[in-house]
Amino acid sequence: MELRWLDDFIALAQTRHFSRAAEERNVTQPTLSRRIKLLEEEMGVTLIDRNTLPLTLTPAGEIFLLGARQMSSIAQDTKARCREIREAQESRLRFATTQTLYLLFYRNWLMPASERHGVDIDLDLTSTAWGASDFVNALQQGKCDLVLCYWHPLIDVIEDLESDEFEHIVVCDEELIPISATNEAGDAIFQLPGSKRDPLPYINYHQSSFLRPLIEHKLQNTPDTPHLTTINENMASVSVKAMIKEGFGVGWVPKRLAEESLNYRRLAAAGDEHWNIPLQVRLYRLRSNHHASLEPFWHKLAAEQAPQTD
Repeated sequence: MELRWLDDFIALAQTRHFSRAAEERNVTQPTLSRRIKLLEEEMGVTLIDRNTLPLTLTPAGEIFLLGARQMSSIAQDTKARCREIREAQESRLRFATTQTLYLLFYRNWLMPASERHGVDIDLDLTSTAWGASDFVNALQQGKCDLVLCYWHPLIDVIEDLESDEFEHIVVCDEELIPISATNEAGDAIFQLPGSKRDPLPYINYHQSSFLRPLIEHKLQNTPDTPHLTTINENMASVSVKAMIKEGFGVGWVPKRLAEESLNYRRLAAAGDEHWNIPLQVRLYRLRSNHHASLEPFWHKLAAEQAPQTD
């Protein structure tokens, strides 16, 4: 049984005339007659008394009319709700970012901005475990509308995002700083550069991380040769920070991520400022993405110059 047959039957029951019902249903009279016949065959009973003028419903037809109206109403209501869900999903912007940037910027910056401008944001939490190249691919393939990530000229994997195919907003400037757990006096347990005889235990980043190339370049080009022994690798800065905080070694994390612990002296700088690495936080989009909500939201963010979080 097709749902449209129910509406055909309801129209016929209301008009009591095949021609008028066909006109109301925007079909030919033979088509309507065939559908009513199929409906009767499906139900195994005669629903229309065709020997009367105007047409009348048989007793079975009267009973079926009640059910047909209920089923048609439920179907229409369900269809409307599904359409509302689809429209809501289509109007929602899909956002992807790293675990660290999610913790630092999603609730403190992006969500307030989306609420301020009346835009729904759908965060893909699986993206917090992506490698750097996954973010580029997601934008290119239309799997997300916005990507928040770290940027530095040495991050080769996101070079594609610098093409005319993409557009970005600089959210803020950031620094990677070397940190260490502290002793009872609040001083760093480990201090760069270490020594050949006693290299410092090093909490490194995974090869697919945004930040590893920057740190490797820094270590290879600093006047003070660091002496480090890698004991652990992680994708996310929050994991690197956690290992460092427990006293397992020294490592680099974004300054914003470490600020509170530094203020309370649970962490301390493991070197002076010449060990710091400048970088930026940027929001990217694909220029050819014509999502209805993206364009106005993007220009409002750009006009606000994406204020920095504290």
